[in-house]
Amino acid sequence: MSHDLSGRRILITSGPTRADIDAVRLICNRSSGALGCRIALEALARGAEVTLVAGAGSITPERRELTEDEARRLRVLPVETVIDVLRTLEAELTGTAPPHAIVHAMAVLDYVPAETVSEKTPSGRDEWTLRLVRSPKVIRSIRDWAPTACLVQFKLEVGLSEEALIRAALTSLKRNRADLVVANDLTQIRGEVHPALILSPDGQILARPQTKSAIARTLCDVLVARL
Repeated sequence: MSHDLSGRRILITSGPTRADIDAVRLICNRSSGALGCRIALEALARGAEVTLVAGAGSITPERRELTEDEARRLRVLPVETVIDVLRTLEAELTGTAPPHAIVHAMAVLDYVPAETVSEKTPSGRDEWTLRLVRSPKVIRSIRDWAPTACLVQFKLEVGLSEEALIRAALTSLKRNRADLVVANDLTQIRGEVHPALILSPDGQILARPQTKSAIARTLCDVLVARL
């Protein structure tokens, strides 16, 4: 495989975020980190230096999948909460060697508990009302911290027509000042099968990958062209 990303630094966020409710319970989302892992492996195979910011329980590259050189070029930074993500990204994006490209594939919680109880809530209660509040929008901070990096965002919707999915993805891209958006629909994702649309800010459909591996290859192709 051509090392067409050699010398490029790519930061990838991947997997779920979670927030504590009490000492033993939490809320989370369904992301496994499989797609982010696949993108990281593709970028490594093509010569990039990769930083993978991975949510708790995420699938990450295994040592047996990597050559010695690839393992040397990979850093995995574990995170758990939205605040962890923000602190980690700020340090990475404002440091001495910021990334050339950022692929923000992580499923960040939009809402978190307004309060966290430090002990276990008794299980004998008949009812427990949980109040959620909006969490910080990570991708907007990403653009503030890395104004010149190529920023790829993801937009996941459920059960939309292609026209509506494209409209939602482009609205999000413009709001978040991203350079590319990967639009996908949860109802179509099954294991390796992962239909997606890769869109530019002008609404052009750059590619229609149908699997996680194809998304990874296509994104790296696009990054080569743009970087």
